[in-house]
Amino acid sequence: MTAVPFDMRPNFASDLADPGFGIYVHWPFCAAKCPYCDFNSHVRHQPVDQPRFVQAFLKEMATMRRLTGSRTVTSIFMGGGTPSLMAPETVDAILGGIARHWHVPDGIEITMEANPSSVEAERFRGYRAAGVNRVSLGVQALNDRDLKFLGRLHDVADALKAIRLARDIFPRMSFDLIYARPNQTVEAWDRELKEAVSYAVDHLSLYQLTIEEGTPFYGLHKAGKLVVPDGEHSAVLYEATQEITEREGMPAYEVSNHARPGSESRHNLTYWRYGDYVGIGPGAHGRLTTGGAKIATATERKPESWLSLVETEGHGMIDQELLELEAQSDELLLMGLRLKEGVDLARWQTLSGRDLDPDREQFLIEHGFIERLGNSRLRCTPAGMLILDAVVADLAC
Repeated sequence: MTAVPFDMRPNFASDLADPGFGIYVHWPFCAAKCPYCDFNSHVRHQPVDQPRFVQAFLKEMATMRRLTGSRTVTSIFMGGGTPSLMAPETVDAILGGIARHWHVPDGIEITMEANPSSVEAERFRGYRAAGVNRVSLGVQALNDRDLKFLGRLHDVADALKAIRLARDIFPRMSFDLIYARPNQTVEAWDRELKEAVSYAVDHLSLYQLTIEEGTPFYGLHKAGKLVVPDGEHSAVLYEATQEITEREGMPAYEVSNHARPGSESRHNLTYWRYGDYVGIGPGAHGRLTTGGAKIATATERKPESWLSLVETEGHGMIDQELLELEAQSDELLLMGLRLKEGVDLARWQTLSGRDLDPDREQFLIEHGFIERLGNSRLRCTPAGMLILDAVVADLAC
């Protein structure tokens, strides 16, 4: 697949009526497992048989194509794990397979996640030649002490080198930071975030550190050896994040994602606008409309088990759940209220078969947690974003 021109300023307003159709490819391997991470990622001390995995990806694509029928792809995202551990030839083969199974217009957003080690950064030109036009770097912190605490293999110098290289090679670039780290002050985060904005091209993902069950951090936290900011301090850090990014021209368009206007992640918007997407690879999830119904798909998480399943069955799916309309309406609300643009009320009413409870809605409006955008959309206010799960639960009842 050859590199194609990229539209830097897509008309996102026109996408509201069509959430899009995305392809997600999961590469499950990492060089090391970060202590906070509960993603489906695995460390292998022997080289991964990439050609064998490529053939499995292509095989699973064929099965997914039979489920979706002919569709036009609006975005592709390669996540992980660490996709930048793939050889450029592997990426080229995967993107070529997608183009053979679905219609892939020139210039759509094609994103790859990458870790900013020097070895992986040297592959960037190969990924660009394969068709990747947006890279998302897992920087996570801009000081060496916290990078070590987070279990990252790179230091700040590696991160800045990768950022510079990505800016030179790819039309678009984003990077992630984690905040609400132990002992992090608002002043320190202010300095770090302003530095991050100065390096960013058009997009930043800014996540609060969460303690997930099953991770090393969970055990430390439970034993009292890892103390993270309490809810009040985390809220202050969140509010500071919104103020700084807004002032610097990269406002939030979703709870944790910030972009210059017109540079929002097209792929992630498909998720949050409750569009269809195919999930390919170990542990990948999807939402597909097929035969007039919407199904949720999930594949086997363990890479070797997934590989065996695909080679014998043609796919690694272990779950296909038919989503009833009520479940779809709940998912639409859960995803859409994460967005600054909010939820399309007519679409929610069509799926749920009812109107919002007027008393619940009025209560949340009066307390400053939600607001109407004309008669067609509903969204959370900044105060509502701080208690998003509670707002969603209240409206869904």
